[in-house]
Amino acid sequence: MQEKAYRSAVKTLSWRAVGTLDTMVISFLITGSLAMAASIGSIEVFTKMVLYYLHERAWTRIGIGLHRPTGDDYQI
Repeated sequence: MQEKAYRSAVKTLSWRAVGTLDTMVISFLITGSLAMAASIGSIEVFTKMVLYYLHERAWTRIGIGLHRPTGDDYQI
């Protein structure tokens, strides 16, 4: 099975929403400043989206853990 690029893009967006919220909460707990937490979160949301997307696309080219069905495979 092969993943399409748009699937990686949707996964990127959903994961970044979770990750950025986490970063902002941690930043707020450390700094005590909502403005600083929002600033940190707004910067990292873009950099980590790009990195995740590139990481995800690289993994579509790696065959580790993928099973390619053959004609002898039993399917229900």
